[in-house]
Amino acid sequence: MDSELAEIALGLYTGSPSDFVAARNARAAEVGDPDLAAGIRGLKKPSVAAWVVNVFAHERGARLGEALQLAEELRDAQADLDARALAQLGRDRRALTSRLAADAVELAEARGQRVTASTKEAVQQTISAAFFDATAAAAVASGRLVRELEPAGTFADIADSIVGGGAAAAPTIAKPLDEVAARRERRDAERAVRESEKEHDRMVRESAAADRALRDALADIDDLERRERDLEAELERVRRDMKRARGDAEEAKTEHESLARRVRESEEHLRTAQEALDRLASG
Repeated sequence: MDSELAEIALGLYTGSPSDFVAARNARAAEVGDPDLAAGIRGLKKPSVAAWVVNVFAHERGARLGEALQLAEELRDAQADLDARALAQLGRDRRALTSRLAADAVELAEARGQRVTASTKEAVQQTISAAFFDATAAAAVASGRLVRELEPAGTFADIADSIVGGGAAAAPTIAKPLDEVAARRERRDAERAVRESEKEHDRMVRESAAADRALRDALADIDDLERRERDLEAELERVRRDMKRARGDAEEAKTEHESLARRVRESEEHLRTAQEALDRLASG
């Protein structure tokens, strides 16, 4: 029943929005399965913006699918991009979203539907949400969207409420496998080049730092060798001065000992003379 309900819902959600309720009730009355009929009657009427997206997904599925596939690959790749590349990616996303929304509005207007500026903005926001969230992408591609989506939202927990006729499966991209593989291979090669460039830049910086460290070390060696020579010359002068000072000290010691002996002798002579004088004075 799920696949049959989804198929019926697709027809209703891409039909005339003004006739949705009548068409839904008539379709429910046609089926013989009571459960299926109840499921059909439970389908909610889509907002105008959701209907515009549904028509675009149904009639331009291949183009929308390619855009969603590109968005998925960009989500995978953006972790490896620098700030400038991320900014460019954001501009490219907005430009692509604007083009897809304009095409969707043009398709709806060709069916006679009046699309206001606010509805066009809601269509663009919904497509933008599909670029950022896998559940939103599945809902947008299903052609059974019930309401517009906010680009900053997450939708995994409410997947059943944003589509009618059962949860939407991941969008099927009509694209040759070799093209997908080639794009992935190119992305991997670009990542490898970026990583190699980063590694090369790091090695260049480290090499330059090592070169500066070597020059500084060699300059330190030259300075220390010069100081070593100066200190050795100073040490040689100190040794010569010490040898001379020791000689002077030895001569001074000898002179000091000689003078000390002579002082003792003169003191002895003085004492003898004093004693002789004292005897004469007392006699």
